[in-house]
Amino acid sequence: MLSNSLIELDRAHLVHPVASYRGHEKAGVRVLKSAKGATVTDASGKQLLDGFAGLWCVNAGYGQESIVEAATQQMRELPYATGYFSLGSEPAIRLAAELADRTPGDLNHVYFTLGGSDAVDSTIRFIRYYYHCKGTPQKDQFISVEQGYHGSSTVGAGLTALPLFHAGFGLPFDWQHKIPSHYAYRNPVGNDPATIIAASVAALRAKVEELGADRVAAFYVEPIQGSGGVIVPPDGWLKAMRDTCAELDILFIADEVITGFGRTGPLFACADDGVVPDMMTTAKGLTSGYVPMGAVFMSDKIYNTIADGAGAAAIGHGYTYSAHPVSAAVGLAVLKLYEGGLLENGRKMGARLMAGLESLRDHPLVGDVRGRGMLAAIEMVVDKDKKTPLPAAAEPAKRVFDRAWDNGLVIRAFANGILGYAPPLCCTESEIDAIVERTAKTLDQTMADPDVRAAMA
Repeated sequence: MLSNSLIELDRAHLVHPVASYRGHEKAGVRVLKSAKGATVTDASGKQLLDGFAGLWCVNAGYGQESIVEAATQQMRELPYATGYFSLGSEPAIRLAAELADRTPGDLNHVYFTLGGSDAVDSTIRFIRYYYHCKGTPQKDQFISVEQGYHGSSTVGAGLTALPLFHAGFGLPFDWQHKIPSHYAYRNPVGNDPATIIAASVAALRAKVEELGADRVAAFYVEPIQGSGGVIVPPDGWLKAMRDTCAELDILFIADEVITGFGRTGPLFACADDGVVPDMMTTAKGLTSGYVPMGAVFMSDKIYNTIADGAGAAAIGHGYTYSAHPVSAAVGLAVLKLYEGGLLENGRKMGARLMAGLESLRDHPLVGDVRGRGMLAAIEMVVDKDKKTPLPAAAEPAKRVFDRAWDNGLVIRAFANGILGYAPPLCCTESEIDAIVERTAKTLDQTMADPDVRAAMA
């Protein structure tokens, strides 16, 4: 009765993100009741392995008592402290210092946000201010990568290069530009790493020349493209793009909202590529999703230019919940768990996950397997030679998700037939193996679908 009541209340009142409103009303909500480790339990008592860590975010796993205790203690002691008026709180100050000690290079200055979208928005405001301070306000053009994702706010969704986030919203803005993705599986130049890197560098140079070298402000990129389908660049790609930006006097912004905090192995994915960005955004794993928080990391160069340029004047950018003490206390507790063994476990389980998914490569529906650490994808096709995607009639985003759910597995099922994986770093060997086994069962069931069989004929 309670569950049915919640379904009706949800149907009548709760607006869900990135959903067909009418479709959701028809299907009804799946109510999650509790969770522990890598397992979530719904209102009916069904248990499922969360192969997607909520929304790429519960990196530490559910039910970590040290996180709960940190939040509880902070709420009792000081539940809120504004960062305005030069006020602050100990957890926020300590978290900023701890993170600055661990970020690449000179990313020593931290501005806290509520999540990834407003972190990206904040970078744009900081960058515009930076160029005004430098006396070059004409540098107001921004470049990102096709199939990249940089949030769902108005400005960030314009940098996002997925049509769904543009249609009906009047986006992107005319100052937001794109270059092709490195997407090796479907790249027109082929899958040779050196060729892909050269093509991306050439595309960035061409776009800058088209816009004018004195107009381009910054280049945004995810170390691995997440919502575009877990698209992993060739080794050396990120560094080549960073070096090109430095040469062209363009700020290089690394969006590590998904890849940060152990998702790909190290604390920050940039470390794998030896890249130090000018600015970096994080969220999700920063608090393991337990409470909202994001962060913008600024290099010394950017911070000092803004600070000196503003002088005694206040810089007009701020959020009510920036540097929230409860979120910061959670961030400190999560960081201890990462460095107390979760990062290492994530590396081991990431290798096991990739090996397990690779074992499915011979399945008739599997066109590609890709990933790094605990971030992976399977791309389904109905013709391996032609790389033909599943037909739209097969409704992969709905049917595959539903089948996986019925099999006791939560994954990301993209509309183009890509299956996304981002399990909690706390997973055990048996849980990783179960993710792979339940994926295999879901693939077999999908291949039996009449729409899919007809497309494979």
